[in-house]
Amino acid sequence: MPRQLLQLDRSIPHVMGVLNVTPDSFSDGGHYFSSGKIDLSRCCQRVDAMMEEGASLIDVGGESTRPGAAPVSIDEEMERVLPVIEKLAGYDVVISLDSSKPEVMREAAKLGIGMINDVRALQQSEALAAAASLSLPVCLMHMQGDPLTMQKNPAYFDVVSEVSIFLEDRINACLKAGILAENILVDPGFGFGKTAEHNAGLLSGLSAIGQMGFPMVVGMSRKSMISQLLGGRGVTERTPGSLALAVMAVERGAWIIRAHDIKETVDAITIAAAVVSH
Repeated sequence: MPRQLLQLDRSIPHVMGVLNVTPDSFSDGGHYFSSGKIDLSRCCQRVDAMMEEGASLIDVGGESTRPGAAPVSIDEEMERVLPVIEKLAGYDVVISLDSSKPEVMREAAKLGIGMINDVRALQQSEALAAAASLSLPVCLMHMQGDPLTMQKNPAYFDVVSEVSIFLEDRINACLKAGILAENILVDPGFGFGKTAEHNAGLLSGLSAIGQMGFPMVVGMSRKSMISQLLGGRGVTERTPGSLALAVMAVERGAWIIRAHDIKETVDAITIAAAVVSH
């Protein structure tokens, strides 16, 4: 199948648009369902809009990883994401698969994905071997615990150091498994087993993770940390906070910003990058 690989300009930041084909994701859960089924037309309309607004990548996920979310079966996840990925084959955009399941990775690779984005950093059984066999770029994310329980009582002695150590360990595991260094990206995992204070500290020290030498993906768009920092904001009221966080992430070395509000984020990080480059 046609595939757009992750051959993006490394000198500028890029926006990854979110397409969650789930009924329960915190921001766009249920948006792409009609009569209980995936509405492919609605998915394509959204992808067209995100591309028009400047998204370089589209992240397709079929299992919610919001705090408290329960896992879904392999078959259910495949039923959600594979028709969408097949429909998007040939689009002039990198299609990223947001999944931790090796079975889903293998089937999605046949349909033309250009990247694997795994919130569990290829720690599921056989996930590392599957990713290595597919020779695709992989994004390794830090998460303390799992989505069902991760926000119950997250604790760190030094959040930046502990996230860095975890990512270094997963990078080494990938290299040992045969994944090329140029195919590895890292994500510090804002909001995944972290309090608002942890997230703020992690963002403050983000440049240390960038100094590891691997491209950084950062996702803070519309997350609850914005509401917590501002004393309460609904999901649709978090765009200004999301943009502020995106700018700070780019200033600290982020290469890809995962976002819901594409046009606004593209504008914000383009200006940030122009300033940083001087």
